[in-house]
Amino acid sequence: MANTITQNRLYKDRLFVTIYGKETEQSKKWRLDLYNALNDSHYTDPDAIELTTIDNIIYITMHNDVSFLIDNQMNLYEQQSTYNPNLPLRGMMYFAQLYQMYLSKRGIDLFRTSLIKIPTPKFIVFYIGDIECPDMVKLKLSDAFYQKGAEHEAGEFEWTATMLNINIGHNNELHKKCKSLYDYCKYVDTIKQNLKKMSRQEAIENAVDEAIKQKLLGDFFKNQRMEIMNMSLTEFDQEEYDRNRREEGREQGKTEGAHEKAVESARNLLSMNLGTPKQIAQANGLPLEEVLELQKEIMVGK
Repeated sequence: MANTITQNRLYKDRLFVTIYGKETEQSKKWRLDLYNALNDSHYTDPDAIELTTIDNIIYITMHNDVSFLIDNQMNLYEQQSTYNPNLPLRGMMYFAQLYQMYLSKRGIDLFRTSLIKIPTPKFIVFYIGDIECPDMVKLKLSDAFYQKGAEHEAGEFEWTATMLNINIGHNNELHKKCKSLYDYCKYVDTIKQNLKKMSRQEAIENAVDEAIKQKLLGDFFKNQRMEIMNMSLTEFDQEEYDRNRREEGREQGKTEGAHEKAVESARNLLSMNLGTPKQIAQANGLPLEEVLELQKEIMVGK
């Protein structure tokens, strides 16, 4: 089961992107509703959003982020079922790739002498895990810096990730402003409550049936019942696996397949010069020595 797990994204992330990260008319509307709710804006044209989703840039557990451009702001939305203090570092690496795509698409020369104007970055993480967290947490890249003090002020370089707890009972105002987000969270919460008294299969089937009955996300659950069921079953296979890892005291346990993907991701980042070996090792959960060896291999091959 472990290899299957490492090759699949958590259903919450996959379902999140199915809702907000597709080019269907319904997804466009939900995406615009979510943007308006987060920014207290009132845009009405779903086609005003340019979707620029990136898949599988850093490692497999990040392949379902939702990014888009609107009003000269570059937004990256990611759903997380676990708390991760490395989100700012991951976000910085993602945005480096997004900006590279942005400049390339517009034929902008990075070495021109005039100032290049770029969209303002905004990294939002939607947290829906089981560990109790405040409604909002600002995670800062500077918290990871080795050197701190007056001579190394965070203002010299900072990158943030805003984590919003979207579990039922948290960020109620946001849920009121964005019904699609509330409906999504209600479905997840129903599964969590069902698991206290049912098997995984029964808990998910019941949650989907309840979502259809309550018309959560309109007819979305009715029209995609089997796909959503499969996503959900994959998720709870993953959660059971993660619980076993934690009980065994391994913070980031790996299967052989996961390690291969981490190595592949590190090799790609080194080839693109996106981060130092130490940063790439941390982002991919690899020993620094292994990343340095990969760097030597790449240099020899050039």
